[in-house]
Amino acid sequence: MFQLFKRVKTVVGSELNAMLDKAEDPVKMLDQFMREMEADIRDAEAAVAKQIANEKMLQRKYEEADKMAEKRQQQAVKALEAGNDDLARRALEDKKTHSAQADTMRESYERAKGDADSLRKKLDEMKNEYNQMKLKKDSLKARAESAKTRTKMNRAMSSIGGDESRKGFDRMEEKVLQFEAEAETSEDMKSSNRSLDDELDALDKSNGVDDELAALKKQLGKE
Repeated sequence: MFQLFKRVKTVVGSELNAMLDKAEDPVKMLDQFMREMEADIRDAEAAVAKQIANEKMLQRKYEEADKMAEKRQQQAVKALEAGNDDLARRALEDKKTHSAQADTMRESYERAKGDADSLRKKLDEMKNEYNQMKLKKDSLKARAESAKTRTKMNRAMSSIGGDESRKGFDRMEEKVLQFEAEAETSEDMKSSNRSLDDELDALDKSNGVDDELAALKKQLGKE
């Protein structure tokens, strides 16, 4: 008999927790567990195949001995019908030997068949358990990947708004405010300069009109 998944029976028990505590990669470890389970199944299949071959060999020997015993029985009858008691006696003696062999082979065959049936059942249980573990492995792998992604995101988010980043933003904000203040000052200076220039230009324009008005009056004799 073989033990169901002798190497990885604890895949869904404390081994997984211990694995996580040791900071081992769950995805790689689960894949390793599945490979070991597959190896156990291959060993079990080889054991079942060997037992089935033994069962068939014993069955063949049992059937051959039983047929020979039946054959000797028929030959003994023919010998008696032919009046050959000695030949009939020897046929019956050989029949007895084959009958004993047939009984022994039948017992061995039935025992081997029972063992083979038991191994087949256990192999089916192993394959069913393997399929269940495969589904569980896929679920655990997805959960592990999701946990890794969440951890990376949380770490990235925790670094945003940290002291260094916040101080850096504060410095840049101060610089922007300073630039804005300098820009406003330069605008004020420019406006002031424009006002003085406008007044001077207006004065020049006013003087020109007065001169022209005086000249026109002189022409009309109205002075």
